[in-house]
Amino acid sequence: MMKRTTLSLIKSLLFLGVFFFTVYQSNAQTTISASKFDFVNICAGAIVNGSPFNEYYVTFTYNNFPADVTFAVELSDENGNFLTTPILATNLEVTDISSTQKKIKFAVPVDLKGSDTYSIRIRSNKNVNSQRIKNLLNKDTFSVYYENYVDPFSINNQGPNAAFCSGGSLTLSIDNPTPSIKESSPINYPNLKYLWYKDDVLISGQNAASLAVNTPGLYYAKIDYGPCSDNNFSSNRVNVTSISGSGSTTTITSSLGNPFCANGGNTVLTATSGNSYVWKKDNVVISGVTTRTYATSEAGLYTVDVNFGGCTASGSINLLSNSFDASIDVDVNEGFKLEEGETRSVTVTDDAASPTYEWFLNGNAIAGATTDTYLVSFGGNYRVKISQSGGCISTKEFSFKVIGDLSPSLVIPNIIKLSGNNSVPYWNIPEEYKNENTKVIIISSNGEKVLDVVNYQGDWPQTGLDIKNVNPVYYYVIKGDAGEKKGSITVLK
Repeated sequence: MMKRTTLSLIKSLLFLGVFFFTVYQSNAQTTISASKFDFVNICAGAIVNGSPFNEYYVTFTYNNFPADVTFAVELSDENGNFLTTPILATNLEVTDISSTQKKIKFAVPVDLKGSDTYSIRIRSNKNVNSQRIKNLLNKDTFSVYYENYVDPFSINNQGPNAAFCSGGSLTLSIDNPTPSIKESSPINYPNLKYLWYKDDVLISGQNAASLAVNTPGLYYAKIDYGPCSDNNFSSNRVNVTSISGSGSTTTITSSLGNPFCANGGNTVLTATSGNSYVWKKDNVVISGVTTRTYATSEAGLYTVDVNFGGCTASGSINLLSNSFDASIDVDVNEGFKLEEGETRSVTVTDDAASPTYEWFLNGNAIAGATTDTYLVSFGGNYRVKISQSGGCISTKEFSFKVIGDLSPSLVIPNIIKLSGNNSVPYWNIPEEYKNENTKVIIISSNGEKVLDVVNYQGDWPQTGLDIKNVNPVYYYVIKGDAGEKKGSITVLK
C-alpha cells in the first residue's frame, strides 16, 4: 500500500513539473532589442564613388521566436508615427550573427518625404516589434532624407529680374524646361520640399515648388534636405521690383552677350518676367512672338512691352553681332544652266574679318578654289563656304545647282578586262556616283536587267559572268545628283 502511494505521488509530481515547465515556456516573453545606430542622421542619395549612397546597418537581439520568424526595418511617417500599413526599408542583406542575433543592411525608400522627425524600429512578422532605435546622440527621432536631386537648378526661367504691379504679386517657380527628362529638374521629384529666402533670410512656412511674392527683394530657393543640405542645392537669385505705373523698368538679356557671336546659332533674348509680352525689332512688331524669350541671329534694336497685370513696362536692347554678312550673286534655289562650252563666274560678297573661302563640287573640295570668285565650267552641285577667322569665329555657306555638261573627271569606264595584263575585273565608276542618291542600272544586250542598285560601290560583276560571246556588251544608266549618264560596257575575256 505504501509503495503504491509513493508511486502515485511521484507520478503526480512529474505531471506538475511538466505542466509548470509548459506554462513557463508558453509565457516566456518574445523580445527584440536593437543596438544604437552608428549615425546621427540618414542622408541617403549623395553620390559616392559615382553612385547614390543608400546602405545602413542595424544589429539586434531576439528571443523566444519560432523558427519561421522574419524581420524587417520599419520607418515611421514624417511625423514620427508608425502606420498601420508600415513603411518598410529595403532589406539588402540579412546576416545571422548567432542563433539569437542578426544584422540587417537596409536602404531607405527613394521616394521618401524628407523630415527631421523620423523613427525606425525592427518589425517581425509575429506581431512583435522593437522599441524605437536611438541614434548616436541617444535620440529616437532624427532626420531622414533621400537626396533625389543633387544638381544646380533655376527659378524664373533663369532670369535675374522680375517685377509686379504695386498692390499685386507675382509667382516665382522652380523651372522645369524638359519634363520628359526626370533628372533635368527637382520639380520631377514630388517628394522634395523647398526653402525660400528673401534677402538671405528664410521665409517661414514656405516649402512648395512656387512662391507668391508681393514685396521687393532678392529671392532664391533651396532644396530642403534638412541637415543634409548644402549650397549646391540652391537656385539662381532673382531681383524682384515693384512697378507703380508704366515705365522703362523691364530688362532684356542676351544669352550670348552683346555684342554676340552666333557661330551658326541664335542668341536668346529674355525679358523680365510678366504676364504677357509684345516683341518688336527696329520698332516693327514681331508677329506671333508672345513668350518671354525670343531667339534670333540678327542684330538690331529689340524692344519688349511686358504686361504685369494692372501695369505695363518696356525695355530694349541694341543687339550687336560680331559675326559677318555675306551674299552670293546666284539664285541658290534656282541655280543656272550652262550651254555647251559656256562658263560663268560666281562671286560671294562679305564683310568678314580675315575671310577664307572653300568651293565644293558634288561634295568634293575643288583644288585651288580659295578666293571669293569661282569660274564654273561644268554641271553639278556646288557649295561655297566662307569662314571668318578673326574676332567671332563663324562660317556661312551657300549651295546652288548647275545644269550642264559633267566635269571631265567624271569619266565612265566602258571596258572591263577580266584577265591578263592590265586586267580591271570590276566596273569602277567615279566617286561622285557612289552615294545613296545615285541609281545605277546595267542591262545586257538581250534586254535583261542584271543590276539595279543605289549607292553602287564599284563591285560589279561580283561573280563570274557566263560569257557566250567573245566580247559581250552591256548598257548602263546612271541617275543622280551629278546628272544622268548613259553608255555601254564591253567585257573582254
